[in-house]
Amino acid sequence: MDKKNTSGSQGSNVGIGDFKTGNTQISSIGLGSCVAFILYDRKQKTGGLAHVMLPESNGRSERPAKFADTAVPHLIHEMEKSGSSRQNLSAYLVGGASMFQQFKGNLDIGKRNVIALKHCLDEHHIYLESEDIGGTSGRSVLFYPEDGGKICIRRADGKCYDL
Repeated sequence: MDKKNTSGSQGSNVGIGDFKTGNTQISSIGLGSCVAFILYDRKQKTGGLAHVMLPESNGRSERPAKFADTAVPHLIHEMEKSGSSRQNLSAYLVGGASMFQQFKGNLDIGKRNVIALKHCLDEHHIYLESEDIGGTSGRSVLFYPEDGGKICIRRADGKCYDL
């Protein structure tokens, strides 16, 4: 996967619990049970990515991108501050693997992250355009807002594909 965007400049990587917005390439590597929550504004060709680690903030307000229940409204707000209209936003989810097959139910953080993100997207009336979630393999994702919102995924097992 190329780490440059169409303008030839290097993009930025989003670490655990962090987020970025803009129109150049945004990546997040090493997604296991974490989920890359991506918003794309198809009219302005801008986007944002939050690397969500846990489903619930339980009232914590620091690092809003770390938790599904705070990442969704926070990233929407950041996109709106940059001129995006909510009606032009589409969401994508990548990650949410179950890294340890013995972890079921409440210990399956990946599944809980995905459920919480989908619930929040419904609450905020944001359309989920596509997803690549679950399984037992980690992923890395490259998002190119200025290139029509192209999303490239590389799985830990070596498979690469576009979402």
